[in-house]
Amino acid sequence: MTQGRNGPLSSERKLPSRRSVLTAMGALPVLTAGASAASASSAAAATAAAAVIIDPSAQRQTIRGFGGMTHTAWIGDLTAAQRDTAFGTGEGRLGFSVLRIPVPENQADWSRDVATARRAIELGATVIASPWNPPARMVETFVRGSQTNARRLRYDMYGAYAQHLNDFNGYLRNNGVNLYGISMQNEPDYAHDWTWWTPTEMVRFLRENAASIGTRVIAPESFQYLKNMSDPILNDPTALANVDIIGAHLYGTSFANFPYPLFKQKGAGKELWMTEVYHPNSTDSADLWPQALDVGEHIHRAMVDAEFQAYIWWYIRRSYGPMREDGRISKRGANMAHFARFVRPGYVRIEATANPASSVYVSAYRGGNSTVVIVAINKGTAAVSQQFTLRNGTASSVSSWLTDASRNVAPQGSTGVSNGSFTVTLPARSVTTFVTG
Repeated sequence: MTQGRNGPLSSERKLPSRRSVLTAMGALPVLTAGASAASASSAAAATAAAAVIIDPSAQRQTIRGFGGMTHTAWIGDLTAAQRDTAFGTGEGRLGFSVLRIPVPENQADWSRDVATARRAIELGATVIASPWNPPARMVETFVRGSQTNARRLRYDMYGAYAQHLNDFNGYLRNNGVNLYGISMQNEPDYAHDWTWWTPTEMVRFLRENAASIGTRVIAPESFQYLKNMSDPILNDPTALANVDIIGAHLYGTSFANFPYPLFKQKGAGKELWMTEVYHPNSTDSADLWPQALDVGEHIHRAMVDAEFQAYIWWYIRRSYGPMREDGRISKRGANMAHFARFVRPGYVRIEATANPASSVYVSAYRGGNSTVVIVAINKGTAAVSQQFTLRNGTASSVSSWLTDASRNVAPQGSTGVSNGSFTVTLPARSVTTFVTG
């Protein structure tokens, strides 16, 4: 989290240029798409695309969820109604299934985010927590390049810090919140305003202290998914044994750096989460269209190219976030809801033709009772006639929901499936979710 995100509303600033996302788009005019997801009879006017082949037997990663962060100390808590909008799964809800909260350095502040965390759990979400700083008594300053007041955890305080994290976990548990996992540090490699950790220091803590923490341990949460932060963990068997989730942030990370071959090689039994991002920027309105479709593509690539198991936004409620300051779902939020509401925890991503046409992105997931969820994003300026074929599929119909310039996750009714196949029109500049019936 950058300085622009790391403080109360009154001190929020623009992103530093090095953290600007490489794929950011400029302001574009609102364009109203004239078609909705439709049956094959109305597909003739659309550009034809290669068929999307979906193979439910070819299973990839298990999805843990989609969500965002609340930070009461910096921007105020969600209201009761906003909590229900964020974590509810019905129409007009975001469907979030993961909440991230901070670990305050002072115990007197530990209750701040409990109400939202408790309600999120009541609505079926899991909760994780990340610290920005250890308690002040555990920290020392040092010179790091031009920064003369850089902070780090004292080596003789590693055990005490592990106990601090464990105590926070216990406090939440005693107040109705069972943490799914806790991070050892938020963005240790971009810590001008909080606490720095080197890869060597993180490995040492994991080797010597993390085993005492009574919940899953998350590390390293690099700000840009820099592999020099996580490679040493994966390459150290003892450190790796004491970490449960490799966490990463995606600020300015190019799509080419989304895959992680070393994790595939050495991360068996571990989870891979994207624990913070906003995209494509924090300066534009979250309702800017079609720019909001960048969020849909970003999630698609996080699921398909990076194979993350969770995708967590920064502040849930923000002018550039999934929920506007007035509590209504934004266009960026609608893109997230196309995944979050329908791809539920425990669903498994399955193989699907990911890019059947230029600017069309497709991913598919399998849930209980053989339900298949397909999310199709068309960023192009023309409608696309898209055939979907489910190998060995037995579904008789699919229901669909559409977001375009004028609609947000709007129900579109059902389409018949014949011999495992159906053809629909994907409107220009739209995202559609299909769920088999």
